[in-house]
Amino acid sequence: MRLSRIHTTQTLTTGSTVPLADEAAHYVGKVLRLRVGDALSLFNAVDGEHLAEVVAVEKRGVLVILRSIVQNSSDSSLPIHLGLGISRGERFDYAVQKATEAGVSTIIPLLTERCEVKLKSERVDNRLTHWSRIAISACEQSGRCRVPEIATPVTLREWLAQSRSGASFVLDHRGTAGFPALAAPESVTLLVGPEGGLSDDEVNAAQHSGFQSVKLGPRVLRTETAPVIAIALAQHLWGDYRL
Repeated sequence: MRLSRIHTTQTLTTGSTVPLADEAAHYVGKVLRLRVGDALSLFNAVDGEHLAEVVAVEKRGVLVILRSIVQNSSDSSLPIHLGLGISRGERFDYAVQKATEAGVSTIIPLLTERCEVKLKSERVDNRLTHWSRIAISACEQSGRCRVPEIATPVTLREWLAQSRSGASFVLDHRGTAGFPALAAPESVTLLVGPEGGLSDDEVNAAQHSGFQSVKLGPRVLRTETAPVIAIALAQHLWGDYRL
């Protein structure tokens, strides 16, 4: 039976007894139906992953004891930052989930010329919470301890004006070259358009900001597919897919 992994923002110290936060307690007690003596894993980016044991399941909560720290090397050795044009509903959700599984470090939702989603200010916090939950769930499934940061949506122009390090690439199916043969950069930044793609002006603006155009093969990829393939290729070239 696969050990259940639960993300928490609580401080984790081996030997300590921890009451689970309400949402985690509900999931452990009501969904997984774990009982006293059952094992699970708790993790966060600061304290790592800890093997835990359920010591109490009550109406008011679930109590676990942290038995030992677990060696975990599932987080990416290559920082990858993804600027992604906001797309409708499940497409953006899918991209967040799969990019997290592939090892992305940061996701920046971008408002572009052809973006069909209009986020009102009162909806932004709800969407960020929704996307963060998707990323947390993907970390629990994939073995990661570090949940990628999902930034507040900005316009493409605002994002391009920000400073960045490492190698930067804009995905453009009209381009002529794939990823270049480079020594491993300190980080990788990827720019992917929304459902309608990036306009010529936006691609040109990215290039003037230091992005190299990259074509991912002969086929046109959906907005939710392209970042996953691009991240996988970057991991293969410079990250932890090189076995």
